[in-house]
Amino acid sequence: MLDLKLEIVVLPVSDVDRSKEFFTRAGFRQDGDFSGEGGFRVVQVTPPGSTASIIFGSRVTDAAPGSARGGVYLVVDDIVAAQKDLSTRGIDVSEVFHDAGGVFHHAGTEGRVPGPDPQRQSYGSYASFTDPDGNLFMLQEVTRRLPGRVGHAIYHSVGELEQALRDAAAAHGRHEQEIGREDPDWPAWYAAHMAKAAGLPA
Repeated sequence: MLDLKLEIVVLPVSDVDRSKEFFTRAGFRQDGDFSGEGGFRVVQVTPPGSTASIIFGSRVTDAAPGSARGGVYLVVDDIVAAQKDLSTRGIDVSEVFHDAGGVFHHAGTEGRVPGPDPQRQSYGSYASFTDPDGNLFMLQEVTRRLPGRVGHAIYHSVGELEQALRDAAAAHGRHEQEIGREDPDWPAWYAAHMAKAAGLPA
């Protein structure tokens, strides 16, 4: 089957400039702001580290402003740090919570238990915020993907890539000690090790 990549979520808003200010203050990158005839306007923003973007504007959707209540999910490595960062940017974020059932959070505030998942299990900790119109955004902590959920590795900075290489080098050094000789095929070993560390399928 051909790839079907989710790249755009259209958000219904009532005030384009107010929404633009909100998302840029939250740290989203502004990719474009385009105007056309008859008041048509499209603004595209992208959350940091995301390959998918959000579009809002005038005459881009007939949905009621604030009606995106199913939740747009923003995945983070550290839910506590993400909640704190957004709060310092003036975004009204809920306290971190986990669900009483431990599978997925319920609608609204039903089943919410304060604090991160006790074992900090991947997919188990949340926080939420709304944009000025009431569209709902969920933060979800994911530290390790379920099998089959990762198709590529992304390093968000040169430093992050360097650390991954250093970790692979250290692990490869132990590997060579175990086999008692130099490993001439170290590039393949590095690739397999780094892919596994990133959660890619074998």
